[in-house]
Amino acid sequence: MARPGHGRSRSSLKEYEDEEGEDPLDALISRTGCMEQHRALQECMAQRQDWRHCQPQVRAFGECMAQRQ
Repeated sequence: MARPGHGRSRSSLKEYEDEEGEDPLDALISRTGCMEQHRALQECMAQRQDWRHCQPQVRAFGECMAQRQ
């Protein structure tokens, strides 16, 4: 059964980027200026496997995105 969240693992993302160029989601986030917060959230999720343990990163990313809209 798949984990909650998007269906791509870090390794499959890297393979996709190598084959197809930059990931479209990463390109969109990069344009917002929130890539640093997004990467921190991704790292936390990779380590903790539960978004509830990553609330500071979730809030930081959300606040950054809200400022860009």
